[in-house]
Amino acid sequence: MEERGLRVARTDGAFFSKISTTISKLLIPTRIGINGMLITIKRNSVLKNYEAYQKNEEPEKEEALQKKYEDTFILYLESIDKYIMDSIYKKVKSRTATQYEEEALSRYYTVIHLKETQYLEYKYRKQKYLIDLDYISLKNENKTKQLAKYNSFYISKMEGIYKGILKNYSIQLADKISSSILDKDDIYDNIFETLEDYIANVLPIKIEIEGKEKYQEILEEYDKFNEFLAGKLDARDQIEKKMYLLAISRKLFTHSLPLVVAEQCYDRLIKEARHVIISSKTDKKQEQAYELLITLIEDYNIRLLSTKIYWEVPAERDEYKKFWEEYKAIDKNTIEGQNKKEILFIRDELKKLESNLQNKHIIRFYKDKLIEYGVMKKLKNSYSRGKNYTKRKVTV
Repeated sequence: MEERGLRVARTDGAFFSKISTTISKLLIPTRIGINGMLITIKRNSVLKNYEAYQKNEEPEKEEALQKKYEDTFILYLESIDKYIMDSIYKKVKSRTATQYEEEALSRYYTVIHLKETQYLEYKYRKQKYLIDLDYISLKNENKTKQLAKYNSFYISKMEGIYKGILKNYSIQLADKISSSILDKDDIYDNIFETLEDYIANVLPIKIEIEGKEKYQEILEEYDKFNEFLAGKLDARDQIEKKMYLLAISRKLFTHSLPLVVAEQCYDRLIKEARHVIISSKTDKKQEQAYELLITLIEDYNIRLLSTKIYWEVPAERDEYKKFWEEYKAIDKNTIEGQNKKEILFIRDELKKLESNLQNKHIIRFYKDKLIEYGVMKKLKNSYSRGKNYTKRKVTV
């Protein structure tokens, strides 16, 4: 009988496969229901403990309440993690998952992959992913009452997670030994992507709950940033969007993204703007890129360099003070003043650029601009043939 059974299993494997698939389809909704109930219970528990911790006014109880809140938060995350493995994974495997569920599982494994190389980032990214997944589920199910309670907890947790991620990137940039140029390019991209993610998805919830009055300092940049969320962006638009991200970050992430890191980010954007200028195929696009560069340099100086206290090289600090005093003395409300400002910025740019093949095109562009403004002369590169020159002693 064993031999016959084995033969049947081998020759009619499709039959058992169909039965297995059918059973899985029957079991999955039950598991979703059970896991959904567990998530709801754990969610209510963590919200209750979060509220108790926030409202506590007795210092002696603070440590115990914080521990209880953190313990229930861990259990809450574990329930969502279990839901992914028991429900979404099974649905994807049985080909009954929606496109959203397939994408959710793909993102999940992308986060898990970080564990091997970037454990600290993995820790923050996984928390963010699991909380976001539950938050989206609440929104999709239109659970307005639960969302109203959840929002305060969501904002508080996301604030800490994003700050942790950005601080981790800042540490990586400061590690000059282990970070190569290619690594740093990836870190810069990660910083801007993280800032965009926060400002596009978390900040609107904060503004809605806490009110616009609290965010008056960044509303202008925030509104300008929102203009870049729709439509296809070219290289110039991408740089301008990143400029507004950095401007907002100087108010929201001062400690997580310290001045020295923000300075490197501005420097990178200026390099990108130079590249767009020399690679532009039409005069109009080149001029638009140049206008953006001037705006970016001014933003960099006003928001960052003018507030910089510690300088590694004292001579650079003294030189910048002269530059800043000259900038402040210019009347920016007149055409003549705008021209003076551009001349000041271009001359400063020429001081920073090394005379090599990599920079020769942008240096030529800057010098042509100075010639246009009449502060530099273009000398003809020519000589005359057939002339005799005699050596003459000159006395001084």
